[in-house]
Amino acid sequence: MDLLTIILIALALAVDAFAVALASGVSLCQVSDRQTFRLAFHFGLFQAMMNIIGWAAGLTVRTVLESVDHWLAFGLLALVAAKMIKDAIAGRDEEAQKVDPTKGYTLIMLSVATSIDSLAVGLSFSMLNVSIWMPAAIIGLVATLLTVIGLKLGCLLGAASKIGVRAEIAGGLVLLGIGFNILHQHGVF
Repeated sequence: MDLLTIILIALALAVDAFAVALASGVSLCQVSDRQTFRLAFHFGLFQAMMNIIGWAAGLTVRTVLESVDHWLAFGLLALVAAKMIKDAIAGRDEEAQKVDPTKGYTLIMLSVATSIDSLAVGLSFSMLNVSIWMPAAIIGLVATLLTVIGLKLGCLLGAASKIGVRAEIAGGLVLLGIGFNILHQHGVF
């Protein structure tokens, strides 16, 4: 498989990570270097790891994963989105209201949800007898880079617009939209 094809696959896989990072940046309003590192590192790592896991799994678990991967991704994104929207509507004080997507279970759920497609691509690489190491590294690096860009851009958009609670609701709706898009791509509706 040529380098251009791998880069295009990596860009396609990183779109969800970029969108989630963008929504997270808008929601957080101010993003520290540490938060940026955590989100970008985890998204890149999970994209690469899921690709390797999919490749290693090969044909054995393909049919099981294909039947539920979209529901798993949707469920994880929907949980995070619901929490963001609920917290924004609840109107708690500013510090209590913020869900930091760069910490704890939220970070893990988002990392898994944005990398499910990479698992399927890894399965495809396995069937095509493609060595996984270079594609996985490129996929991880591209996801990391697009996550940083999305987070910084979202932060700029959130700070410029000063839309507060509406931004958090919008971020939650974006995550929910990504989840519904995943279901749509898998023919659920």
